[in-house]
Amino acid sequence: MAETQPAFKPSLSLVDATMVVAGSMIGSGIFIVSSDIMRYTGSAGWLILVWLITGFMTITAAVTYGELSGMFPKAGGQYVYLKEAFNPLAGFLYGWSFFAVIQTATIAAVAVAFSRFTAYLVPELGESNIILTLGSLKISAAQLLGIALIIFLTYTNTKGIKGGKIIQTTFTTVKLLSLFGLIILGFLLAKHSFWDENWQTGLKAMQLPRDEAGNFIKEGPWFSIGGTALIGAIAAAMVGSIFSSDSWNNVTFIAGEIKNPKKNIGLSLFLGTLIVTIIYVTANLMYLYVLPLKDIAYPEGNRVAVAASNALFGSNGSIVIAVMIMISTFGCNNGLILAGARVYYTMANDGLFFKKTGTLNKNAVPEFALWLQCIVASILCLSGSYGDLLDMISFVVVLFYALTIIGIAVLRKKRPDIERPYKAFGYPVLPAIYILLALTFCVFLIIMKPVYAGAGLGIVLVGIPLYYIAVSSKKKGA
Repeated sequence: MAETQPAFKPSLSLVDATMVVAGSMIGSGIFIVSSDIMRYTGSAGWLILVWLITGFMTITAAVTYGELSGMFPKAGGQYVYLKEAFNPLAGFLYGWSFFAVIQTATIAAVAVAFSRFTAYLVPELGESNIILTLGSLKISAAQLLGIALIIFLTYTNTKGIKGGKIIQTTFTTVKLLSLFGLIILGFLLAKHSFWDENWQTGLKAMQLPRDEAGNFIKEGPWFSIGGTALIGAIAAAMVGSIFSSDSWNNVTFIAGEIKNPKKNIGLSLFLGTLIVTIIYVTANLMYLYVLPLKDIAYPEGNRVAVAASNALFGSNGSIVIAVMIMISTFGCNNGLILAGARVYYTMANDGLFFKKTGTLNKNAVPEFALWLQCIVASILCLSGSYGDLLDMISFVVVLFYALTIIGIAVLRKKRPDIERPYKAFGYPVLPAIYILLALTFCVFLIIMKPVYAGAGLGIVLVGIPLYYIAVSSKKKGA
């Protein structure tokens, strides 16, 4: 008798799935990127509007994905949706980009963020402590700690979905409660309110002048912007908010391990993105209450949450935020690592990725895919280039989100008879608005940051010859 191959075990409840959504979204971004948004837009109104626009786009995309997750409730998520809506090449280009930059660079960036804030408690683990120099490459204690975190979480996830589920649910619950606590305490304990002063700026968008390198001159006079300059500034500002709100779709990658996936994936997408959007908007309202605009734009070390916490708790504020970010990034990376490997597993079973990544170990998880992802993310940690890669991620991610949502209309025409337990909310109006906003964002990001947007597109296009190589190898092996 042939040996039965391990299969995914549906063991994640609706609560677990919602924790994967929320936990994968909240990393270090909400503690940092509001400074960049303020530098680009210069007013209280636009700070909040950027987060609201991002939240609207995120929730709209998430509830729209509910229709796709109900149609194709299996591992692979967005890779599967693009393949079914368009063709295998479209799915492969997403999967390749996911492996090369989207997921792996995010894992690297979140791991190093964990290290940076661990250094608040243990300075020896900071980026300034260079452990090894190899030519022009300098390896810091922070990078090594980041790699150690990736290896540890990868190892725990090779032991089965249960361990990953416990880590995800526990850490996400703690960070949600601590974030809500920080927001509430911000309004209650602030020694001085800057609320009225900050809101005098309203929706008057402003920027600082820039030097020849394109950097804002901190002490320069603010000047008003409007028209296309404002749209471009919003697009550039949204790079941070979109990165901070990304990875909500990770739950679709683990559909094979969710109970009643046709119902629970769509519901978890809505609940998770709604919870996180509420947290992000209220956190920024708290920043506006506790800090003047100039301290939001230029806090010490670009860490706006630390500045806010110091205003509330004095010198202990840095420690409070450091612990919160360590908890947040630990749980975030667990969700990213857990979910990402399922995409490579599905691609391999379609003959479009390394064959061994398409197997499950005795614990019913794709162990080889997990370790391969670990290696690439660790290399990106060492390279120190993850910051640049993250600028590329926003362009690539939003482009694929828009394409996937277009795929809903394609599938309604192409496969009208397939079961749809859940239909996209507000179709076709809300999806159309999302696509319009997404394409506007991408166009203006090309204008504002052509090098990074072009590099991101270049990474996607490299996947075209790789796809045909994979198809050729598949035919030879058949």
